[in-house]
Amino acid sequence: MELGRTGPACAAAAALLLLLLAALGAAEFDPYRVLGVGRSSSQADIKKAYKKLAREWHPDKNKDPGAEDKFIQISKAYEILSNEEKRANFDRYGDAGESQGFSQHQHRQFHHFHEGFYFDESFFHFPFNSERRDTSDEKYLLHFSHYVNDIVPDSFKKPYLIKITSDWCFSCIHIEPVWKEVAQELEVLGVGIGVVHAGYERRLAHHLGAHSTPSILGLMNGKITFFHNAVIRENLRQFVENLLPGNLVEKITDKNYVRFLSNWKKENKPHVLLFDHMPVVPLLYKLTAFAYRDYLSFGYVYVGLRGTEELSSQYNINVYTPTMMVFKEHIDKPADVVQARDMKKQLIDDFLSQNKFLMAARLTNQRLFQELCPVKKSHRQRKHCVVLLTGEGDKFAETYEAFLTFAVANTKDVLRFAHIYNERQPEFADALLMDEEKYRGKSAVVILERRNNAGKIVYKTLEEAWQGSKEDNFILLDLLDQLRTDPALLSSETVLADLHDELAPMFLIRWFYSTLDYVLDCWDSLFHSNWREMMPLLSLLFSALFILFGTVIVQAFSDSSDTRDSPPSEKEEATTKTEKNDTNFSKENNRVPKKGFVEVTELTDINYNSNLVRLRPGHMNVVLILSNSTKTALLQKFALEVYTFTGSSSLHFSFLSLDKHREWLEYLLEFAQDAAPIPNQYDKHFLERDYTGYVLALNGHKKYFCLFKPHRSGDEGGTVGSCEDYDSPLHTEARGKSSCSPGSRSIKNKLHKLSFWMERLLEGSLQRFYIPSWPALD
Repeated sequence: MELGRTGPACAAAAALLLLLLAALGAAEFDPYRVLGVGRSSSQADIKKAYKKLAREWHPDKNKDPGAEDKFIQISKAYEILSNEEKRANFDRYGDAGESQGFSQHQHRQFHHFHEGFYFDESFFHFPFNSERRDTSDEKYLLHFSHYVNDIVPDSFKKPYLIKITSDWCFSCIHIEPVWKEVAQELEVLGVGIGVVHAGYERRLAHHLGAHSTPSILGLMNGKITFFHNAVIRENLRQFVENLLPGNLVEKITDKNYVRFLSNWKKENKPHVLLFDHMPVVPLLYKLTAFAYRDYLSFGYVYVGLRGTEELSSQYNINVYTPTMMVFKEHIDKPADVVQARDMKKQLIDDFLSQNKFLMAARLTNQRLFQELCPVKKSHRQRKHCVVLLTGEGDKFAETYEAFLTFAVANTKDVLRFAHIYNERQPEFADALLMDEEKYRGKSAVVILERRNNAGKIVYKTLEEAWQGSKEDNFILLDLLDQLRTDPALLSSETVLADLHDELAPMFLIRWFYSTLDYVLDCWDSLFHSNWREMMPLLSLLFSALFILFGTVIVQAFSDSSDTRDSPPSEKEEATTKTEKNDTNFSKENNRVPKKGFVEVTELTDINYNSNLVRLRPGHMNVVLILSNSTKTALLQKFALEVYTFTGSSSLHFSFLSLDKHREWLEYLLEFAQDAAPIPNQYDKHFLERDYTGYVLALNGHKKYFCLFKPHRSGDEGGTVGSCEDYDSPLHTEARGKSSCSPGSRSIKNKLHKLSFWMERLLEGSLQRFYIPSWPALD
């Protein structure tokens, strides 16, 4: 019984003793003593001592029983001294600012370290548990879906600076203080910050092209640019600034400010002047100009520069306080002004968001129309637009000025004013004015409200054309007052088509800039990218060269085959091929071609130009002549004979209806009288001549053709295929209808040995019959 009682007491005493020893060990832990460095040692000395001790006491190399605990102490000491904040806390209070016990937590930490430890060419990548890391990066962590759906679209409004890091990266620890400082500084200015953990987001890291950690890259307009310089504050700020276009902010002086402010009509934007005493444009202003580039044009005035005194005096600028002015339709005085000694981003955003549009902006595209006149969401969120439909030129200047004066006096949050040129947006004007005669050549005012994004609106047009008189002003003002209490005043309804973009650059200009950006990216890749990053570019380059080389070779062989006109030198080879075709014919005669066995199209007046007249050089169209009664049988035999030649991309296969185009065929045969004489029109068998089974090889570019005449049943031993083989007079075949009718010989036998003729065609050994021009196919 006494032993039973003393057992729990001993266990409790032992546990208490262990806790006291752990607390004593944690209290006596001195990282300087563990690493063997002084309190004034630099980071380089601390790093050097740490690597030396880690190499000596790593458990995989040192078999001493206490090596594991010693290595844990070394890692803990370096973790504290490499972090300036933790080092300062230890120097002041003797503690790094952590509440957890040392030995138990570090024992768990070592096992996590040991599982992921690895070697590389830089000797060790000593990890530090992510739980011990600075947690400032957590709010910037990116995931793949978040990056694709949110960050990439947002990069068209502001640039992003993204860091790729991991738990087992010594260099990541080294750059953390600089990164933290720069990230906080740039985020305040409006730069997006992102962090990708390569260990947990491998897909996103691979998508970004980051093959090592740490990596820093910039993202703007969906385009990724890698940072390749030393990680210091000045380089990172300059990197972000270089991501921005160079023409965002124009330098303004006394000589060019009038021209700059007068461009509001051409650009259809308000213009902003920034007055500051900095010789270069601050990064905050550049980022602001990029974010609002679609709505505003920006100019910068360095008030300390000679040549800006007149500008500063005219607008009464305080040269010691940064000033921002917005100019709209009137350039003699600003529409709005803001001054502040410390110009913050939030203040600038609030100021510019209220001045994004002109007082009576011109509707030049659908996006501007949707922003000026948003869709009604509820009865309390009604927003009406008053639109002046007018023309261009001095004739309409007076009516526009009167409308602008009315707009300045009556613009409200729920009421917007705009104008549109009828000639540039005719569909918009026709839908609202219904092509009424009383508005022709005059201006008109329409009050409208958008109901949905599909273009449905309700509207009311002023009864009379807008002249800008006092009476017109009273009528319009009265309608707007009635509209506040009676929304049903807008009684007409229609659907508007989308406006086309009047200010969009031409296709050639957009193509030029896209090509220029691509060339610059390739040039940058040649100097900064590694081979893995260069593989897509090299693959594209070699593919293009291979295709170009292959095209040249194929074209060269095609031209050479067209120029050769000599018969084959080995007649024995021709005889062997003929006998082979004869033996295989009995086997192939009963074989029905599969669907799509050979693509044969009918030659008609619709495709005549594309299939013959405008045929590319080196290409030929092989045309089978047939009639309605022989169509099925001849097409089957034709497919069997030419099947082996369908692999050539320079050959095209067609058929021609003899019932429809006999005159066209006989016109061509007049140029081949020695091979196929045409019977005299007074001959009684003139209209009974059977041309079914003839095959023409037509070269549309060089204007010649080769002729294949049907095989005769009594000519089994003759050589068939050249045009000269059929030089017997035609009258011997045309003496009677029975001599050339389908009943006297098999229809399919007409194309016997066509394959041999095709081989000679490809060799270039057939006789050619040239014509001056291709006749029309009626």
